[in-house]
Amino acid sequence: MAFLLSHIGAVSKKFALTTIHFTVFLYLGSGILGTFHHLFWAGAPAPIIALGAVFSALEIVPLTLLGFEVVHNLRVIKSGGKEYAYKWPIYFFMSVAFWNLVGAGMFGFLINPPIVLYYAQGINTTPLHSHTALFGVYGMLAISLLLFSVRHIVSRASWSDKMLKISFWGLNGGLALMALFSLIPSGFYQLYFAVKYGLWFARSPEITSGPVLRAFAWARLIPDVIFSMGAVVLFLFLLRAVWLTFIKTADPLKQ
Repeated sequence: MAFLLSHIGAVSKKFALTTIHFTVFLYLGSGILGTFHHLFWAGAPAPIIALGAVFSALEIVPLTLLGFEVVHNLRVIKSGGKEYAYKWPIYFFMSVAFWNLVGAGMFGFLINPPIVLYYAQGINTTPLHSHTALFGVYGMLAISLLLFSVRHIVSRASWSDKMLKISFWGLNGGLALMALFSLIPSGFYQLYFAVKYGLWFARSPEITSGPVLRAFAWARLIPDVIFSMGAVVLFLFLLRAVWLTFIKTADPLKQ
């Protein structure tokens, strides 16, 4: 993203390079050691688990800095005007910053400390983190990079900001509602029984197949439909862009 933003003139190359160096430093300084918290069930020594918990907690520090990037991107979009070509690619990148802070940062830190991991491993607090972090960060980032690339390939007439707006809010809104109405309440419901009776009971059929978790599973229906709508509209946007650029406007004499 630093390369792309500097390429379109949104940030200077010096600023982009400084950001990359700082990101690499934070990744090497906290990200790698922070993965040690995953070794809880592998029989790792207590000092290794403690080291992983500490540096995993530090991972949230660079995530908070993304807020400054969001403010900067909003200024870039505003200065570009209503017809700014990279408006929605940058909006998708801004959603990466949001889900990086919430999904990877807040929900990840919620289950990563060993004392919490002892009770929360394998219940619905885990997919709460994985859903919002995996698609919210990597999925939205992939879409942002896709749109940056497609913008240089298709014609301006085939570019539909309206379709991208529907896709943006469908994907982000569906993912947020999925977490709010299903994954968060079901995760904390299981966590209650894990703390009170033990992890074995929280993962037992009495809980996982009980009426409460079934109700929370059905609560995902509408958010999933909204999310799917956003994905379908994005696919239709790409088909439309390809059709208007390469097929409908093609010169038959040159084929």
